[in-house]
Amino acid sequence: MMTLSFRWYGYNDPVTLQAIRQIPVIKEIVFAQYDAKPGAPWERSVLKGLVDTITNHGFYPGVIESIPVAESIKLGNHNRDAAIEAWIASMKLCAELLVPFEEKTGHKPVITYNFMPAFDWLRTNLAYTLADGSTTLAYEQDRLDTLNPRDSDFVLPGWIVDRETGEALLDAYETMTEEVLYDNLLYFLKAVVPYVERAGVVLALHPDDPPWSVFGLPRIITGKTILERLFTDVPSPVNGLCFCSGSFGSTPHNNVYELAEIFASRIYFAHLRNVKLLHGKSFIETSHVSEAGNIDMAKLVYKLNSITGNIPVRPDHGRMIWGETGKPGYGLYDRALGAMYLAGLIEMAEKNSSAKL
Repeated sequence: MMTLSFRWYGYNDPVTLQAIRQIPVIKEIVFAQYDAKPGAPWERSVLKGLVDTITNHGFYPGVIESIPVAESIKLGNHNRDAAIEAWIASMKLCAELLVPFEEKTGHKPVITYNFMPAFDWLRTNLAYTLADGSTTLAYEQDRLDTLNPRDSDFVLPGWIVDRETGEALLDAYETMTEEVLYDNLLYFLKAVVPYVERAGVVLALHPDDPPWSVFGLPRIITGKTILERLFTDVPSPVNGLCFCSGSFGSTPHNNVYELAEIFASRIYFAHLRNVKLLHGKSFIETSHVSEAGNIDMAKLVYKLNSITGNIPVRPDHGRMIWGETGKPGYGLYDRALGAMYLAGLIEMAEKNSSAKL
């Protein structure tokens, strides 16, 4: 069973809660304290204000996306324990404010996070023009191969640190291996999981986007093998997955339908969007409908809907259509279309649960 949610970037988001309220299928809001720095604990008054604003608009606060993991934790340096303590403090605060809504949402509050070093999600073009005139996010490997993040004129979506900090960060990761990064993820999880269990929330790890090494930096949350290892090494049921169809589906090495079945018991949140694979590792994001990309969304929704219990899902990155401007990937119109399309697929899956797709 799935409940539709929508990401809101707070008071300065051009997509207002009032506008989201007019999408009839949205029940929950996905949000975070976006002005907080990684490694610093969140402020209760700020988070409480966001929760109150969400509920005053008729929604439930069900998912935190995300509590960022500080680079010191990923690097495993001497500052990581303090950063982990701050992360735990923020998680406890989220639990305090969101657990009371569990009866309404039908699921435990979800805390999303990722473990991508230096770069978060990464694209080479935020306004790739499609045949219909709309614009979308694109990853073009040929263009990426010509770039060097150490160049003074380097600019790329996803690189969100200043030049001096960026150089130091790249230096720190220069000798990092996938195995060391994985060990640092285990260190983090083994430190936070006992507190998460007591707090009454669940964790949802977002896969790397894209799921391969970028600029020689290791990326580890890429597909089936590493997830099987992770859930074996940290077996606690609160250690879960944010299933992002676009991230997993951006490489043909991942079978998104198989992943949905294998990790059904660990999926606590899902991002649903479609991608069209181009040559090599290049891809573009498309509208949500199956025919627009390489993912059969009806089949995937059917697989996800069979998961026991209720999970929140949201339409992920959308195109910019009808002249809308705003945060790339997070406009109102195409995500609203995506939400309505997904609502139809969910209704079909629920009413035809015995169907074979």
